[in-house]
Amino acid sequence: MADEHTINYVELPNSAKQALPGGQESGTLDPHEQMEISIYLRPRAGQSLPLAPDARMTREEYAAAYGADPADVAQIVAFAQAHSLTVVQTDLARRVVVLAGTVAAMMSAFKVDLRRFTHEGHVYRARTGTIQVPQVIAPMVESILGLDNRDQARPHFRMLKEAAVATPHHQPNFLTRLFNPSAGARASASGGMTGAEIAQLYHYPTAATGQGETIALIELGGGYNPQDLQTYFSGLNIPIPAVTSVAVDGTNNTPQGDPNSADGEVTLDIEVAGAVAPGAAIAVYFAPNTDQGFIDAISTAVHDTQRRPSVVSISWGGPESSWTTQATQQMDQFFQQAAVLGVTICCAAGDSGSDDGVGDGKAHVDFPASSPNVLACGGTRLAVSGTAISSETVWNGGSNDGATGGGISDRFGLPSWQAAAHVPPSVNPGGHVGRGVPDVAGDADPQSGYAVLVDGQSTIVGGTSAVAPLYAGLIALLNQQLGRSVGFLNPVLYQHAAVARDVTSGNNAFNGAPGYSAGPGWDACTGLGVIDGTQLLMVLQAGH
Repeated sequence: MADEHTINYVELPNSAKQALPGGQESGTLDPHEQMEISIYLRPRAGQSLPLAPDARMTREEYAAAYGADPADVAQIVAFAQAHSLTVVQTDLARRVVVLAGTVAAMMSAFKVDLRRFTHEGHVYRARTGTIQVPQVIAPMVESILGLDNRDQARPHFRMLKEAAVATPHHQPNFLTRLFNPSAGARASASGGMTGAEIAQLYHYPTAATGQGETIALIELGGGYNPQDLQTYFSGLNIPIPAVTSVAVDGTNNTPQGDPNSADGEVTLDIEVAGAVAPGAAIAVYFAPNTDQGFIDAISTAVHDTQRRPSVVSISWGGPESSWTTQATQQMDQFFQQAAVLGVTICCAAGDSGSDDGVGDGKAHVDFPASSPNVLACGGTRLAVSGTAISSETVWNGGSNDGATGGGISDRFGLPSWQAAAHVPPSVNPGGHVGRGVPDVAGDADPQSGYAVLVDGQSTIVGGTSAVAPLYAGLIALLNQQLGRSVGFLNPVLYQHAAVARDVTSGNNAFNGAPGYSAGPGWDACTGLGVIDGTQLLMVLQAGH
């Protein structure tokens, strides 16, 4: 390439990043410190991804038609070499080139000012403003991720604060009852239920186990203990699912030994999905909690030609305002690709109600749940009498127990399949009309939560984090029974809303932010409502 002083640099569109509120600069970065970034590239020139709901391709067909152009990759490699950066990986199907180099080399190559910051005890590398790239490669670059490695997302689970915690050798009453099938049906959900019991209450198909399907779980920290899974599933007399961990960007299954850590999220996801679809394989993709790690994990799962997941469950997220536009657009592209590949994406809608943890008195929605190409999963509070549901309302336990996320997206417009759902304008000033969140809902209140075993301790957990793997398990059951993957479900669900049991009571106002109220039809608390699994299967069997 030409001498650096003669290269014309331009701004990378949508790459502007703001400082993290409350972050404090804490010294300079070592210019020799090594780091890695991911550069995502455009698809082959002239190609446009088919977005018709029935458009389907194999992963191999997609890679051949829409993967990165090798000529573009060669340009990026030349750019890297000219700036003392090393090519770590290229993946044409994912359209990514991973580069490594020193902090000084990265700052020079992309004209960014990287500094060290501290926020709530976490030390991270941060940038503000936009990324600059040479004009010659600008048309081929969609996003550059990893220059900034602040935490991007949080897990959406809530421990029941009053729950007894015990070792497997001294289980509290709710797990004693679960581990003893002769104990009979419980009188209420307050003692914690398993994913299998919730699936029964929601009429999930019983003729399938998810055999032949793979459920992908995206995790941004923590880990699971195989012994916990052995104890949990064998104690419930449920076949132990085949669970494998997949390392992304050098992050592995790393249990912290504390149920309140990310271990609680990881294990909850596995135990819920595994209880609903014990015949399905579960692949857990571990990645760093950064925008780079999050997107790398999703792109890896979507394009994984070894494990070939048919459904991806994501229980991590953050308010839309905390994301750069390049990151939301890049992740949403992979959700669009998933639809073409027949892969369903289930995302938790958040656990901090209409506020979504921002605290500015306005309503916010969580991303990635706000993507119009995912099944956004909200939360309810479930009451059970014997073996039947006696009532189900919007989950809103206030600051103590959390509340379901939901609202109107500021980033994504109203999708065509949601046009007839009477999605209201945003409650924020200006009344913006956008994608409504969530699409569906399920039990999420820790007061009616899930009995889990984490780090050798048994407890009750709620949160929309449980709802995403719950629906992922349902998708695996449907896929097996239909003999095909259902893929992107939203158009079918909105066209056949009767497959959902409407939730009409409650609201998600939270932390001083205006909220939304439940009512007949779609609402920004529980979406269409709670899916009846058998009713949905019948609709899909009819060819819809």
